[in-house]
Amino acid sequence: MTHVPTTLLGDGLVVSALGYGAMGLSDVYGPAEERESLATLHHAVDHGVTLIDTADVYGAGENERLVGRLLAERRDEVTVATKFGIALGGSDSGTDAMTTRGDAGYVRSAADASLKRLGIDTIDLYYLHRRDVSVPVEETVGAMAELVRQGKVRHLGLSEVTADELRRAYAVHPIAAVQSEWSLWSRDVERAVVPAAAELGVGFVPYSPLGRGFLTGTLADRSAVSGDWRSGLPRFSGDAFDRNQAVVRAIQGIAAELDATPTQVALAWLRVQGERLGLPVVPIPGTRRAARVDENIRSLEITPDAEQLGLLSELAEGVVGSRSDHDDPDWVSETREDRV
Repeated sequence: MTHVPTTLLGDGLVVSALGYGAMGLSDVYGPAEERESLATLHHAVDHGVTLIDTADVYGAGENERLVGRLLAERRDEVTVATKFGIALGGSDSGTDAMTTRGDAGYVRSAADASLKRLGIDTIDLYYLHRRDVSVPVEETVGAMAELVRQGKVRHLGLSEVTADELRRAYAVHPIAAVQSEWSLWSRDVERAVVPAAAELGVGFVPYSPLGRGFLTGTLADRSAVSGDWRSGLPRFSGDAFDRNQAVVRAIQGIAAELDATPTQVALAWLRVQGERLGLPVVPIPGTRRAARVDENIRSLEITPDAEQLGLLSELAEGVVGSRSDHDDPDWVSETREDRV
């Protein structure tokens, strides 16, 4: 098994070079079995993965509680990251619609609730999950900075922010990491957000580095996602699903040349791309299976050559469908960045 080295993100935060995204341990991709989920978390930590990523919205809090069971036994071995800012419906809404909240009072209450569910005194990395555009980012980050001063949070992160929002936030308090979708088929962040992070010394934590499973080559037809929310995503819907298989076939070809899997190639590309663009990159692939954790870790042994990297870097141009999974145009940074 490959030894997982450490990486320095921003603000002095040291984590494993590959993290673990826990979202899928809730019922996001169909029913999850808690005992298997917890065993997979332990397996990841056993093999050197220290950064475990969750959020208060995953499983309506149950995901944090599950991670809390891991922390109850292995707190000193884990850098726990969680997120706030997405609220499910409202007290009188009667719906599960997702809205954004970034006001100072909500920041404080959300942090206290996450600490309770996780069963810990301090969150290592606390992210703003989605920007509430009705609230100045300075107000939201100012409230997050107060949590640091109170000892409830160690480091701050931002998810799906623009380059300008990142700079404005950083002027209030150092930012350790930006989290956004970034992969072989989602590269819009490279235009402005990644350069801004590199300029400020902020690390990058790509979520969905495997395209929500599509880039692994394990989703041969639409029936593979018929039981979960991906079936309604633009890149997984209708004709787009079949046309995007061309991207997978190209990755599979290069994987064969490297005696690797498509998963390992996709993760290795992100690592090398981060080195090329001058900033630390720590992907957080998620899985329910221990064997997949091992596969992900072995991506650290893979380095495509210059020709292979060139071919991989062309793939995003042929992707069909938006990366956004939400009707709100402000849900991801790409649309706000395009308006700048």
